Amino acid sequence: MEHQLALFPLQLVVFPGETLNLHIFEPRYRQLIEDADREGIRFGIPTVIDGRLRPVATEVSLTEVAKRYPSGESDVRTRGERIFYLTDYDRIAPGKPYPGGRVRYLPLEEEEDPAINARIVALTLEIYRQLKVGREIRTVDEGFRTYDIAHYVGFTLEQEYNFLTLIAAADRQRYLLEHLGQMKPHLGDPLRIRERALLNGHFKELRPPDF
Repeated sequence: MEHQLALFPLQLVVFPGETLNLHIFEPRYRQLIEDADREGIRFGIPTVIDGRLRPVATEVSLTEVAKRYPSGESDVRTRGERIFYLTDYDRIAPGKPYPGGRVRYLPLEEEEDPAINARIVALTLEIYRQLKVGREIRTVDEGFRTYDIAHYVGFTLEQEYNFLTLIAAADRQRYLLEHLGQMKPHLGDPLRIRERALLNGHFKELRPPDF
């Protein structure tokens, strides 16, 4: 079954369960946030890479308008929800100034193997220790899942998108383990993991891309 969804394309990937903080300044997306705040609608954040809109994306919900500015801009907090496949895109949704589209929600497999996740956590913590990255990771008992670290292991934007498309839990674990196994922290931090960890929680001011 297809559903109509408001859209906010950006050059980033949002994962289910992730908290994403954004600074909203463009008028059409200020209207989107106003609609989400007033009507409780959710919206999708499709990823744009190299000028191309990718079809697999994450729906987000608005959890808080943290600050409103006299100019009409705002700082907002959102949370990643369901993954969907974008079947049709409209630059302007009917009756709205912002984009929209028809989407089909994907059946995400969420149960991950705890033993494999324990290996992932241990390997990541060792890499962080060598790189002197002061970022905490939930334990398996605390509910760790692979999405928790997908922004903080040196994935490129393309790799993050590929990770998002993995609906099967075993595929996500395998992809992450292979990536971690190829890392060489003794050679330094060319993937800027430390820098990414420090930026967590900031309100991102991202200009919606042309595509």
